[in-house]
Formats: sequence, C-alpha cells, structure tokens
Amino acid sequence: MGNRIIKQIFLQFMLLSTLTLLTAACYRDNAEELYPQVPGSGNCDLSNVTYQATIAPVMVSSCNSCHTGASASGGVITNTYEGLKSIALNGKLYGAVSHNSGYSPMPQNGNKLDACTIDKIKAWIDAGALQN
Repeated sequence: MGNRIIKQIFLQFMLLSTLTLLTAACYRDNAEELYPQVPGSGNCDLSNVTYQATIAPVMVSSCNSCHTGASASGGVITNTYEGLKSIALNGKLYGAVSHNSGYSPMPQNGNKLDACTIDKIKAWIDAGALQN
C-alpha cells in the first residue's frame, strides 16, 4: 500500500508541475509582442487610408485626451482636421508617433502605436494629409 500512495503522490506532482509549466509558458503569447511589425515592412493594408475612417479614430483613442482645445498639451491640437494637418505637414506628427530622435515620443507615457497604425499615418501624410 505504501508504494501505491507514493506513486499517486508522484503522479499528482508531475501533473501539477506540467500544468504549471504550460500555464507559465503561455502568459505572454501576444502576437504583437512576439512578432512585432516593423514600420514600412509591407504587412499592412494602406490602400484605403482616409482621415475620417483611419486617422481621426486613432487621434480619438490615442491623442485627443491631451491635445484638445485651448488647454492642448504643447499647443498641439489633434481633435480638429486643421490642427492635425498643420503638425502632419510640418513633420511633427510622424516624428512623434514613430519616436524619431528630436521629437517628443507620443503617446506620452504610453505604449508606442503599433507599426501598422504608424504606417497608416505616414501614408495619409504622404498623400497630402487630405480631409477625406
């Protein structure tokens, strides 16, 4: 009877150990972290980038909480087309979101936008930052 108890304890220990290892091994399985896109890598659909459907929603979710109205951080306004167009055409928007040297990285104190979003912003700027 003693051998049987030892075998049961050993099997329970092995099962618990295996489950613990499997759970711990997968806790960071986030595709964006494991396989980050490199800006300009071509893994992003840039065929229908517009201000209304693509750029404005990014500004709402990532920028407008700090860059709106008279109290806009750094005097940069992203919640209006005119405000955004001015920083898009002078290079500040792309420099900030791509974390280029010489620009204040945005979103400030937040995660860098994913590579596809940055590529879409660049495509919109390169197309003339149109209000479409």
